[in-house]
Amino acid sequence: MLYSGAKLSAVHGLTDLFLVANGFSAEQGGEYPGELQISHWGADKETARLECVFETHPNQQSQPDCLIFPPTLEIDPKTEVTDNLLAWAKAQHASGTLLCSVCGGAFLLAHLGLLNGRSATTHWSYSELLATRFPEICVDTDQLIIDLGDVVTAGGMMAWLDLGLRLVDRYLGPVVMMRTAQFFLADPAGRQQRFYANFSPPLHHGDAAVLKVQLWLQALTSEQMTVDKMAAKAKLGQRTFLRRFQKATGLTPTEYVQHLKVQKARELLEFTTLSMKEISWKVGYEDVGFFRKTFQKFIGLPPVDYRRRFGTGDRMTN
Repeated sequence: MLYSGAKLSAVHGLTDLFLVANGFSAEQGGEYPGELQISHWGADKETARLECVFETHPNQQSQPDCLIFPPTLEIDPKTEVTDNLLAWAKAQHASGTLLCSVCGGAFLLAHLGLLNGRSATTHWSYSELLATRFPEICVDTDQLIIDLGDVVTAGGMMAWLDLGLRLVDRYLGPVVMMRTAQFFLADPAGRQQRFYANFSPPLHHGDAAVLKVQLWLQALTSEQMTVDKMAAKAKLGQRTFLRRFQKATGLTPTEYVQHLKVQKARELLEFTTLSMKEISWKVGYEDVGFFRKTFQKFIGLPPVDYRRRFGTGDRMTN
């Protein structure tokens, strides 16, 4: 589905992935191998008329089995021109077509109302906006792919690769999917967005006392920080501070500090050769075991595995 702001890199990437999968299917499928028919649909900018602008099998057009809203950097790119695309996509879904989105494409999918009361994912940096604009949706950006059977949402900008492999598995089978994943050097077991999402606390909430504490905490992650100390820094009573802090940041002070410590630990794991014990102490955890458990709870990977995957250069793994 080509709409205003859709990233053509993903469109062409998915096209290439499906063509590669077709090649492997031809090798594996015997006399009658499965084959994916690929087409690109868009709306004419002047007439808003729906049209097919690319087709691998021009003589075999039929109702699509699957429609994909590609990623975009334009938040909520719904325009008058895309209305026809959305209406067509909804009609296709009613006839059994699978609808998928990647990254910001989830906003268009959300407009159809098909995600109401259900779980969906998008790019982690868009999660709050999607949840605010569409409160009926349970936004879960820890997941890179959420497959509801009739609707599939994929998270980050590059999650088109994960979605493509999921669709290859669905339509051509696991053997072809595995060979395609190996060709693209992709991990077919899947990933989670929280491996990649940085902690980006809200700073434009308008509460000057809370902001003062937030900026102070940024430089103090190695200290044991208590609510009493934070309330004193804000010059507020403890109960008032707790209420205002959670309202401004969406987190309790304890949760907030844990996020900061884990974020600092990620940087140390990625860019230093410090041991786990040294990192644990540097971010304010005296108990290395507790540090490991906390890190895995927030990131979804043990610190050793995180370093192995994201560390630059040779890394110690003790």
